[in-house]
Amino acid sequence: MDQPASDEDLMLRYRNGDVRAFENLYARHRGGVFRYVLRQVGFRSAAEEVFQEVWTNIISARARYRVEARFATFLYRVAHNCVIDHFRRKPRLQLIALDDDAEEAMQVPGPHEQQPERAMARRQTAKQLLRALALLPEEQREAFLLHEEGGLTLDEIADVTGVGRETAKSRLRYALAKLRQELGGLGLNHEADVA
Repeated sequence: MDQPASDEDLMLRYRNGDVRAFENLYARHRGGVFRYVLRQVGFRSAAEEVFQEVWTNIISARARYRVEARFATFLYRVAHNCVIDHFRRKPRLQLIALDDDAEEAMQVPGPHEQQPERAMARRQTAKQLLRALALLPEEQREAFLLHEEGGLTLDEIADVTGVGRETAKSRLRYALAKLRQELGGLGLNHEADVA
């Protein structure tokens, strides 16, 4: 079985006119990028605007794209810059949950992991995480989201945010420590990832 094409190969193919390569890139990264943007700007309609701006910028940059780092680093640098531009244009708003309707809890019981109690517990955990993320200083929240949503390494986070590796490492460590404290350690065991 063939290995799926790397993000970098897909972007190069897109640069050379392969629209399906772009569709594959978009499908791979749209969820993580949208969550990153939403948690940074905190308002769904604003996040949708910024999200569109990110992908518009990726499309615009295709002709001059060169592989200098992982595509994810390039993508999240564009997203980071679009978020900054958004805040220059508009004031910051509060974070919101990705899905606020409670219909899921009223469904007939299904498999154990889909039972209403489990769905409510997951929803409550997600709300606690969003509240805890909102309490983080902006730089720490961004480092955490780039790591978790973008899957970026410390070096890549440093590159995207324009700081040194040790600063990125420190921001991520502080973010994890504060989130652990706020959430009582709800599965945030990424110390090894920060080393």
